[in-house]
Amino acid sequence: MRAHVLGAVVAAVAAFASPAFAEAPKDAPKPRDVIVHYADLAQAMYGSSAATAKDMQKVILSFLDAPSADTLAKARDAWKAARVFYMQTEGFRFGNKAVDKIEGDVNAWPLDEGLIDYVDKKSYGEKSDENPLYTANVISSKSIRIGKKTIDTTKITPELLHSLNTAGGVEANVGSGWHAIEFLLWGQNLHDPKINAGSRPYTDFDLKNCTNANCDRRAEYLKVATATLVADLEDMAALWGPQGAGRTTLLKMKDKPALAVIFTGLGSLSYGELAGERMKLGLILHDTEEAQDCFSNNTHNSHYYDEVGIRDIYYGRYTKPDGTVFSGPSVADLIRAADPKIADEIDQKSDAALAALKKIKDTADSGEIYYDQMLAEGNVKGGQLIQDGVDALVAQAHAIERGVSALKLQIKVEGSASLDNPKAVKKK
Repeated sequence: MRAHVLGAVVAAVAAFASPAFAEAPKDAPKPRDVIVHYADLAQAMYGSSAATAKDMQKVILSFLDAPSADTLAKARDAWKAARVFYMQTEGFRFGNKAVDKIEGDVNAWPLDEGLIDYVDKKSYGEKSDENPLYTANVISSKSIRIGKKTIDTTKITPELLHSLNTAGGVEANVGSGWHAIEFLLWGQNLHDPKINAGSRPYTDFDLKNCTNANCDRRAEYLKVATATLVADLEDMAALWGPQGAGRTTLLKMKDKPALAVIFTGLGSLSYGELAGERMKLGLILHDTEEAQDCFSNNTHNSHYYDEVGIRDIYYGRYTKPDGTVFSGPSVADLIRAADPKIADEIDQKSDAALAALKKIKDTADSGEIYYDQMLAEGNVKGGQLIQDGVDALVAQAHAIERGVSALKLQIKVEGSASLDNPKAVKKK
């Protein structure tokens, strides 16, 4: 996807981001219609993610065919463009087991990058007591040892990359997905404020003028990782097709349990995952590595589009990459019919959450304070921006829970020690 196309799409998404939803529906939809539309929405949103990842793949292949500073910059832009549409799908997690089964191969984080490629050991370290594969460097190795098994890494395949995920029982061992590709495109982020992100040279992939050795293996890893991500995203979209496990499992449920699945995903992403694990935890630790998209320093955008995705699902409206809007009956309609005051409260809290994350995004996009700098100890303004985002997301989650009660449903929202018991969070 070209940059000017992305700009138009993001503008279209932003146009939807703050609509007026206060009007009560003339006729409250049937719960079953809401559930079916949710499945249709999932199919559309994952389909968009797979399609934009394919666009990214084309740009990355062009870069590998002719490595240069310009083609690398285009590959990085394509990663960021495709990332927008994946982040909007994350509200389908947590409640749908079929989604979570694949998600670990797609967006696992944090990532110990020394598993994949060379690192600056002065900043990264030589080894980790928790991870024997901390500096395994698959790209430079013909084999690696995982526990008692020796794994042949001579040929880089999707199966190999998937097998690296949680290898040895360590969650930070990640071989595939968005962040593996991100690391390969940007390299380590040494958090130099003048650079703002990783600064891997294009010559790391240039077979004629190779830097840092193993350029052929590095190029192959990037090629395979990108193809693997596209395939995994296509599998996620297929979950919501006519015979897909996500759709069939959901539609077999009675209305109340199925609606509970929808709200579990929304509440869990808003509270435990985004507000807690992705934002508050980093603020407690003052750890720049807790920025989710740490290699590209794109975290502010990922957080923002997570919130856009929460709203997509709640309001049953989604802006596709071509700018068209896909809409239908939603859980927001059901809550408004059941209790307009609570519906108004959710609208207000959701608008506030979007505004708080937009403020983080705008501040980082302007270059005033990048997200990793916001996490740094002593950065009062940046820390307050993140805390405001956390508070708004928590308030949104609690408002959604009140909406759940209005519908006489029960859900269990994912928690986070950083929110529920911050004193127990270990300082690094």
